[in-house]
Amino acid sequence: MDHKSPPNNHRRLLILIGLLAAALTVYVGVLYNIQVNQHDYYLAKSIRTITRVEKVEASRGVITDRNGRELVSSRSSYNLTFDSSLLSEGDDENLAILRLIKLCQSRQVQWTDNLPITSTAPFSYTLDTLDSTQRSRFADFLQKDLKRVSTNLSPDGITEDLLVSLGLDADALVELLREKYEIPGSFSLADARAVIGVQYELSIRQLVSTTDYAMVEDIDSAMISLLNDGAYAGARITSSSVREYKTDSAAHILGTVGPIWREEYLELKDKGYGYNDRIGRSGVELAFEEYLKGTDGKRIVSTNAEGKITGEYYEKEPQPGSTVELTIDLNLQKSVEDALAQTVSAMSAKDGNTIRGAGATVIKVGTGEVLALASYPDFDLSTYNQDYNILSTDPAKPLWNRATMGTYAPGSTFKPLTAVAALMEGIITPYQKLKTTGHWTYPGDPNSYANCWIYNSSRGNHGSINVSEAITVSCNYFFAQMGYYLGLDKLNEYARAFGLGEHTGIEIGDAAGNLTENRVGENQAPWAAFGQASYLFTPIQLANYIATLVSGGKHCEAHLLKAVKSYDNTQVLSVGNSDAKNTVDISGEALTAVKKGMHDLTTTGSLSPYFKDCVVDAGAKTGTAQVNKDTENNGVFVCFAPYDDPEIAVAIVIEQGGSGSALASTAVNILNAYFSADEVGTAILGENQLMQ
Repeated sequence: MDHKSPPNNHRRLLILIGLLAAALTVYVGVLYNIQVNQHDYYLAKSIRTITRVEKVEASRGVITDRNGRELVSSRSSYNLTFDSSLLSEGDDENLAILRLIKLCQSRQVQWTDNLPITSTAPFSYTLDTLDSTQRSRFADFLQKDLKRVSTNLSPDGITEDLLVSLGLDADALVELLREKYEIPGSFSLADARAVIGVQYELSIRQLVSTTDYAMVEDIDSAMISLLNDGAYAGARITSSSVREYKTDSAAHILGTVGPIWREEYLELKDKGYGYNDRIGRSGVELAFEEYLKGTDGKRIVSTNAEGKITGEYYEKEPQPGSTVELTIDLNLQKSVEDALAQTVSAMSAKDGNTIRGAGATVIKVGTGEVLALASYPDFDLSTYNQDYNILSTDPAKPLWNRATMGTYAPGSTFKPLTAVAALMEGIITPYQKLKTTGHWTYPGDPNSYANCWIYNSSRGNHGSINVSEAITVSCNYFFAQMGYYLGLDKLNEYARAFGLGEHTGIEIGDAAGNLTENRVGENQAPWAAFGQASYLFTPIQLANYIATLVSGGKHCEAHLLKAVKSYDNTQVLSVGNSDAKNTVDISGEALTAVKKGMHDLTTTGSLSPYFKDCVVDAGAKTGTAQVNKDTENNGVFVCFAPYDDPEIAVAIVIEQGGSGSALASTAVNILNAYFSADEVGTAILGENQLMQ
């Protein structure tokens, strides 16, 4: 029997084949359109959705001492960065922020929140806790975002009283910001305040067109794992570096780093700086910023739909900052700091004065290299940010660098300069003697006079003495007479030639000090000649003046830079300048006479009991600098060593330290630390720390 398929079955098969062919044709057409016609569009879209470009922060350069010992370096770290541009459609920004805050709280990690309002109700302002950068950013926010404060007002002019007068007490500002950021009513007041703090940080960054916000810096590996596993919306982990201090010495020299001010950012962003970057704020960190700042890199990061990283590569490798080698010797620096601390502590224990400060400088003769620069009291750089409020209000002013910024009357330490001037101007010869009576009167004006210290103590005098002897016994009568003959203009001419009353050139900055000017109808030269007029100099100026003197007149700028090297030490990029800035004309005969007077003071004079413990033959001069009738005199001391071929010059000032001789044992300790029997920089602390 012949079995044939029904005609309807053939028809259905043909229809099915036709439908499949049509579908295949459409699919091929769409695929062709995507893959060929619109290839560039969809490729770009794909790249935008699965890749992002990240800045890779370059580590800051290393700072070393003259012997290559690391003082400051950088170590790699990671930050939790919140970037609202990473949120997907439908993500609630406030919920994403709160989730990260809860993570931080569970880990007991502090996140960046500089909104100057307390974290709990009742709210109050905390404007006094803001540093200058934070205050500037808060002012920008009030002026340019909220538009509630005049833009003509400086950041310091924004006070709590002003804000209250504008109807913006702390509670009112919290409510205003809660509304601005659309914080849900379901959030507790504490949670709302926490989220507002993060939103505030995002807002101040948007003012300068950036979205990156380093919410938590230097996170640990455990937190990194939690962030990677938790798919926290808007969060990403970014690489960074933090400053690591290898010494607790030289804080005033090394200086600090801090955030960039908004005004600075507008200028620095074209130089490769980001809004969250840190920049040198003081000391060496500021002075050599151009070398220490590295060049940031660029990294392309790929992620999948869930935000997991699937790949990354560097488009541009980061280049670390250069190595800055300083002239200071770390061991000597420690010894100088210890010597100052011991002396001041002993003085304070004796008289109860807890705000006494001190400064000391050691300079290499003939080069201007600063081997040590100490200021007391000092501070710890590793805890500077946490301690800032305490340090900035401490009446002893530990943040103030007395060695470079403190200006003090030189007292009798100025007499060697007067001696040089008198010898070189032919007013006296090295062996010529002058009869002194102890009570010097200005010619023609008996009411204008100067007494020698020996006259004040016993109505005595030093008899007939030459210039070397006048230095050794520190005779005011002798030097008042020299000042009268020289005149103030000539004295000031020599003072400037020695670098006094002018900036020393040191890279971290210093005070210029002050030279005495003649009052109308008066000649201040006799008093200026023995350091008791209105001369004011810094310890670093005094050390450099003595270095210039004992070098035979070679005046170099004081400097901290020995060399700058590339991070891989393959290139020397810069070196410190040890050339003479000018040369003071000092004859060999004059130099010998002045040095002899300073040498005799340490060998046969009043300082010999202290210098018997010194490991090297030295010359010195003390100074007792008057402050006012109600305050004890400052102690000033300068010295050099070795006597025959000077290598270093030292200057010390101790506020309200009494006579300069009280600093003699401190100076001996410093000289012994340098001229160690074993090696330079090994401290040998002698006895008799303080004159009894």
